[in-house]
Amino acid sequence: MSVHYHYTTTMADLFKNLYNKQFFNVFTEAIEIVIDGFDKQQFLDKIYVEDWEDMELKQRMHHISMIFATSLSSDFNESIEQIHEIIEVLKNNDVDNRVKYRDLVFILIPNYIEHYGLNDFETSINAFKKITSFSTCELAIRPFIIKYEDQMMKVLLKWTQDSNEHVRRLASEGCRPRLPWGMALRAFKSDPSPILPILEALKNDSSAYVRKSVANNLNDISKDNPQVTIDIAKKWKGQSAETDWIIKHACRTLLKAGNQEILTLFGYGSPNYVEVRNFQLASDVIRAGDHLEFSFDLKNNSDQDKLIRLEYAIYFLKKNGSHTKKVFKLSEKNFAPNSTTSITRRQSFKVISSRKFHMGEHIVSLIINGIEFEESSFDLRD
Repeated sequence: MSVHYHYTTTMADLFKNLYNKQFFNVFTEAIEIVIDGFDKQQFLDKIYVEDWEDMELKQRMHHISMIFATSLSSDFNESIEQIHEIIEVLKNNDVDNRVKYRDLVFILIPNYIEHYGLNDFETSINAFKKITSFSTCELAIRPFIIKYEDQMMKVLLKWTQDSNEHVRRLASEGCRPRLPWGMALRAFKSDPSPILPILEALKNDSSAYVRKSVANNLNDISKDNPQVTIDIAKKWKGQSAETDWIIKHACRTLLKAGNQEILTLFGYGSPNYVEVRNFQLASDVIRAGDHLEFSFDLKNNSDQDKLIRLEYAIYFLKKNGSHTKKVFKLSEKNFAPNSTTSITRRQSFKVISSRKFHMGEHIVSLIINGIEFEESSFDLRD
């Protein structure tokens, strides 16, 4: 099962509640079969501590992992064998239909290995390789990369040739410099060169699941070493349909930043043939919870089709009175010669837990092929 997550505060709130009665019934049922003398009620009593409700997802995961550890053998090698047996029982007991987001909730198992196996490289790495198809291990292998960088990168390079797509994906995902929710790999943020042979080996992988990880790794690299990603994009462009998709996805941060080298690479030239007319807001006062609506006419004055990347930016007011810019994509397509296209867009200002709005002046601007054109301000009020 290949599962992709984009983590936000809202999703974390949802996911933490997956550690519920149904999950613990399935999990403890498997533990009881493998470990003699396991006491389910004692296990649950240790889980549901006083601050359980206040724990966030990763806190709950780590807490469960540490309680789980008390049920396993104190000998690390034996505990890994017990874990493999528990996973087999879970699979045989139809875990995918009984537990939601199995790949995510069981990261408590790699977390156990991360904390108890860091000094046993071989046992831990073999366990990660076997377990990652059941529960993703990219968070847990990062301390091993930090402690055993040369040795670990050789392992990851070897994994790029594995027959299992989950193992191949782990080779790329585990060494992302800025993996969401994972500890940063500072050495690779400074110098990503040890990662590059892994990405080269996986760039034409048969699995889209793996190729997406390659793209995300390159996008991470672009945030600290943009020229590295730019050079790879130039090198890979046109090699295959797979590499073309990878580099387009990998360059999304550079495209949003209006990097002209990348925009030119993907065919977005100077927009001097474009004219924006009638840019206007439906209202210059927006209430929190409502939508900003704006419209404009886009005229292609050229006598040829033109590929146009059309975006808009919202300059959100910050608490200190400055603004922070966030770019949103409108479209990316060819516009007919000498054509005029009317465009309307609505931007939600719905209040959610992961986003804090500050009342006052905000700004919206249009971006065409990385160049900002029209802009207008509006007032956000309670």
